[in-house]
Amino acid sequence: MFEFRICKECTWRADVLSGLTVALALVPEAVAFAFVAGVHPLTGLYAAFMVGLITAVLGGRPGMISGATGALAVVMVSLVAEHGVEYLFATVVLMGGVQIGAGVLRLGKYIRMVPHQVMLGFVNGLAIVIFLAQVKQFQFVDETGATQWLSGGRLYLMLALVAMAMAIIHFLPKFTQAVPAPLAAILAVTAVALGLGLETRTVGDMASIAGELPEFHIPAVPLTWETLTIIFPYAVILAAIGLIESLLTLTVIDELTETRGRGNRECVGQGVANVATGLFGGMGGCAMIGQSMINVNSGGRGRLSGIAAALFLLSFILFAAPLIEMIPLAALVGVMMMVVLGTFEWSSFRILNKIPRADAFVLVLVSGVTVFTDLAIAVVVGVIVSALVYAWGNATRMQAFASFNKQGGKVYELQGPLFFGSVASFRDLFDPDNDPDDVVVDFRNSRVADHSGLEAIDSLAERYERRGKRLHLKHLSPECRTLLHRARDLVEVNVIEDPRYRVASDRLA
Repeated sequence: MFEFRICKECTWRADVLSGLTVALALVPEAVAFAFVAGVHPLTGLYAAFMVGLITAVLGGRPGMISGATGALAVVMVSLVAEHGVEYLFATVVLMGGVQIGAGVLRLGKYIRMVPHQVMLGFVNGLAIVIFLAQVKQFQFVDETGATQWLSGGRLYLMLALVAMAMAIIHFLPKFTQAVPAPLAAILAVTAVALGLGLETRTVGDMASIAGELPEFHIPAVPLTWETLTIIFPYAVILAAIGLIESLLTLTVIDELTETRGRGNRECVGQGVANVATGLFGGMGGCAMIGQSMINVNSGGRGRLSGIAAALFLLSFILFAAPLIEMIPLAALVGVMMMVVLGTFEWSSFRILNKIPRADAFVLVLVSGVTVFTDLAIAVVVGVIVSALVYAWGNATRMQAFASFNKQGGKVYELQGPLFFGSVASFRDLFDPDNDPDDVVVDFRNSRVADHSGLEAIDSLAERYERRGKRLHLKHLSPECRTLLHRARDLVEVNVIEDPRYRVASDRLA
């Protein structure tokens, strides 16, 4: 059952107006990403329309906007250059199938494993990427084909119009919220530019967006094993990038709206959308944090906002291309610049000296990798580095407090988790040669986390056994007792006090 209202404040009017604003901002983005991928501008626009519409209906996050993205385009460019656009369409279809499989297998929940510092790095990195994309609008190609920066009057005019758009977006909500501020900014800048006859670059200067309805088209590629070997690696990479960006954007919108989306449903929605767009001549896509921020900040919280954005975009292609092509790029740059200011977590500068150095390093690392490579690599790197930092920190927490019981036996009370990283510290805690004949190892304040921990316990038991000494293991979970081999008979069972937890181990019970 599809909900078209996410909160009491959400209305169809706010959703429709915010959808119109998003659609206007989508046009230059989709065209630019199509150029990056090396395909026709309509291929990007069709993707923005179809992916946006289907995910708005089927996806797991009302109010989130999807479409053609730069993160996917930079991967597609080599495929298109080497094999042609038909292979791209086939790859997008397979990409969608992989994403549907991820949703069916409920892999969306693993987005919870992304630490907060990685999330901050993701947001900051994407804000920088959006900013750099807008900076490129201050460039032009001269008659010789060389790229030049705007200068003189053209530069000052561009800056003035961008500043005007940003000022309207900032100040208008203080007076009225009847019209989304970004939409008002686009309309006002366009009116000024047309009314005064200002010579400034427009959407039409990028490419014509006029077209017809997308047609069903089975990718014209040979159905052979060779084709699969070409498109499958690209499909997996694109699917991973698309899902990571979509699920992280979902999390950002969740925090912004204080609601909760459904990650697995979003995986399926993205997959269905990409299968469809591949069959209708689109370049595929995923969630777009910039447009999603525009939508939410303009009052679009329900599914109708995404549907409206997609339908408005289609109407631009079919009926209103000449009008949309008259919009100054400066107006859209101003809107996106405000998105940059709203997306970047400025508080991260304030907390850098207050959070652990390792977390600060991960935050900066993810931001940098996002800018210089792509989102998927940045998130994977951030998660791996965070996991290694966590493992190292826990490895140093393994310690034992030694005492003697009334019978003269030595008691080791362990503190900290026992896992692959702390095994070496665990072994160094014991002195089998000098310990008395009766030794107790108490795991009340420790947990065995993995197979390496089990092997360490078995090895410890063997060391004491070779010296003819008695070893007692207390407060191990039932699963630990089952999985242990040499030390199984040494475990003292206390049904009331023994903990219950599971161990990550490949050993069969």
